[in-house]
Amino acid sequence: MKHRIGFNRLERNAAHRKSLHRNMVTSLFKYERIETTKSKALEIRRTAEKLITRAKEDTVHNRRIAGEKVLDPAMLVKLFKEIGPRMKDRNGGYTRILKLGARQGDGAMMVILELVDYKLDEKKEKERQVRKERRQKAKAEEKEEKTDGKAEKAEAKE
Repeated sequence: MKHRIGFNRLERNAAHRKSLHRNMVTSLFKYERIETTKSKALEIRRTAEKLITRAKEDTVHNRRIAGEKVLDPAMLVKLFKEIGPRMKDRNGGYTRILKLGARQGDGAMMVILELVDYKLDEKKEKERQVRKERRQKAKAEEKEEKTDGKAEKAEAKE
């Protein structure tokens, strides 16, 4: 019977599991979006949501408890100065899981774990827009050159 099993051990010993949680939570707060397997995401989500709830109130006690789970001091500052205040009006559900499909090698279900208010970088969006405009401009110039070339040939024939 599998009653009262509190969490997924992820087939790791306690030290490895603890390290995995710390590293992945730190990465989630750093990038605000990570790609991982579904089972890991479900476990990391639990830890991350508890830390974000703590970060909503910036006290020494909450910082010390969060400091046990978040490895990078800069990410701890980001958690309490940026992420916590952004989530102030939410009562939970700070993360979302988006399914990607099966991994090629072993068929593991891959997902994206991200913070709910995650937005793609505006810089990347602007760069894409600029590249798109350049491509359109280049195509328009090619069309003009082709039409100019046809007009010149027609003039030469006359």
